[in-house]
Amino acid sequence: MMPLGEVCRFLEALAPPVLAASWDNVGLLVGDHTQPVQRVMTCLTITPPVVEEAIAHSADLVVTHHPLPFQPLRRITADEPVGQMLLDLIRGGVGVYSPHTALDSAAEGINQQWAEALGLTQIAPLEPHARLPLPLGTGRWGLLPDPCSLRQLGQRIKAWLGLDHLHLVGDAQQVLSRVAIACGSGGSLLNAAAAHGCQVLVTGEARLHTCYEALARRMTLILTGHYASERFAVQWLADRLAREFPSLTVWASLRDRDPLTWL
Repeated sequence: MMPLGEVCRFLEALAPPVLAASWDNVGLLVGDHTQPVQRVMTCLTITPPVVEEAIAHSADLVVTHHPLPFQPLRRITADEPVGQMLLDLIRGGVGVYSPHTALDSAAEGINQQWAEALGLTQIAPLEPHARLPLPLGTGRWGLLPDPCSLRQLGQRIKAWLGLDHLHLVGDAQQVLSRVAIACGSGGSLLNAAAAHGCQVLVTGEARLHTCYEALARRMTLILTGHYASERFAVQWLADRLAREFPSLTVWASLRDRDPLTWL
């Protein structure tokens, strides 16, 4: 067993908190840096079934992509779902760490993994970080080695993520050569994608008016769903932690689920 703080230091090096968005809540959110850790579970979002899994399998730490708590809390009671989950985790001795947008933007992070999976070249951040000398920042963009249509790129993404469906915005036959990527809810990066001359923004979800704006700009969108755009990184992070700390038992949650289903 090792102290929780040692795992936190590794996660902070992997996804430096300075990369997180100003509105985010990252780092150790529940727990004691000195508490011993032997079993670690990763997940995309903490939900009641995920809490049950963590406690049933004696997890000492849950590394969740989405923070819990996310917003400041005035009270922690069992009257609200967030309070109930936090109380259950604390009673179970389970710590909570969230890298969230820091991991989105990290050098090995989710958007970088997206860019590499699509085979992009000349990969760079959509919005470079103002205070860091390294090529780090929000989102990614790059060039396709061989231009393809929106439909073809969508099919490649479906195959990579194992999806049956995704949403396209724009002409499915439009030829693409510059691709922007923003995992999760990345519609706010449409302007940055346009500034780099990208013909498509690949993201999890976007507001209706963002879709209309993309059409007005003669740009396209590929929307995979928020969950699908980030869930693959949950298993990657579990594998990464297991390699770094062979003495730990690390697994990706089996009860983490997309709340949206197709009828």
